[in-house]
Amino acid sequence: MIASPRVVLTLAATVLLSGTQFATAKPWMIVGNDEKLVWDADGKPVLSAAGKDNVLIVDLANPESPKIVATLPLKNSVVGPPTNVDIDPTGSVALVADSVDVAKDGEALKQSLDNKIYVIDLKASPPKLVNTLTGGKQPSGLSFSPDGKMALVANRGDNSVSVLSVNGTDVKITDTVTLPDSVAHVTFTPDGKRALAARFPAHKISVLDIDGGKVSYNKVDIAAGLWPYNVAATPNGKLALTSDNGNSGASDGSVDTVSVIDLEAKPPRAIDRVVVGDGPEGLAISPKGDLAVAVILRGSNMKKAFFHQPNGSIAVLKIDGKKVTKTQDIEVGGLPEAAGFTPDGKYLLVGNYLTQDFSILKVNGGKVTDTGKRFKVPGHPASARISRN
Repeated sequence: MIASPRVVLTLAATVLLSGTQFATAKPWMIVGNDEKLVWDADGKPVLSAAGKDNVLIVDLANPESPKIVATLPLKNSVVGPPTNVDIDPTGSVALVADSVDVAKDGEALKQSLDNKIYVIDLKASPPKLVNTLTGGKQPSGLSFSPDGKMALVANRGDNSVSVLSVNGTDVKITDTVTLPDSVAHVTFTPDGKRALAARFPAHKISVLDIDGGKVSYNKVDIAAGLWPYNVAATPNGKLALTSDNGNSGASDGSVDTVSVIDLEAKPPRAIDRVVVGDGPEGLAISPKGDLAVAVILRGSNMKKAFFHQPNGSIAVLKIDGKKVTKTQDIEVGGLPEAAGFTPDGKYLLVGNYLTQDFSILKVNGGKVTDTGKRFKVPGHPASARISRN
């Protein structure tokens, strides 16, 4: 595969009451559909021209019956982790990173690195694009800070992280932090004082220090498993988990891991690796902090490979203090990418790129069950994220 997928986001809905508008806390999901890339039976990319991608805003008031409330014609890509979208904590603004373009090169189509970051006004009815920023090369995994005043974007193509100031829809790039090699994803710790950057080809997680609006890399690195694609911190800030892809964005028939990082240790360090399956990409931690899931490719886009499975799966991980244990493996759809829990932790949605839908799973305590329901989307869901409330 080339590298993979992404997305879940937050919105704020607006209702009219006694002539005055009030924001309501409703769960929303943002979905990035990529219509430029599929794979042939050998797992080789088959490209289509740009122009058909879209970003969806989805109402999750009833998680078993999601409803699309807005479709924005914005380009985005499955090339990279499925975290190239995010929504700020207030549900006012969303960001989408556009990492890869496809255009004609003579008679053939060719991929090239893009550098756009789209700013979406979620309070508009319907939500709309309000600005396009020019960032680093191949902007990929991104995150808002816990207070919503900052965002960080990993630039895979030029080994850097862009620092963005956020004041409502007034979003500006204020700084760039250079790292030794390519960065797939970056996320904040819950206290907002640090960020964790997944250095994909170096097999490391780098710690970024945050003081006010200043972000610094002071060369504190943590050894992860092979090819860490995603990183997420638990709500209590004690642990971080990584999704270690194992083969530079593709399945290869071998098992891969989730690394467990102790964020309370000085300095932070990896304390365990949990075997999860072949080709983890997406990663999500429940807002309750007791469960996580790694999304497993299982060669589902490589029909002639000896390790091909028609569908991917999710590995369910129990978090008990600083002990993380795999408890379930649940089959989902073809080439699953993004995963996200609803804010109450009672549902889990997993985006299936090839089957163009989301698996809807229910969470009851430590048990995850497939409802059997699928949410069809108009395209190939490469990324997704769900709002925080």
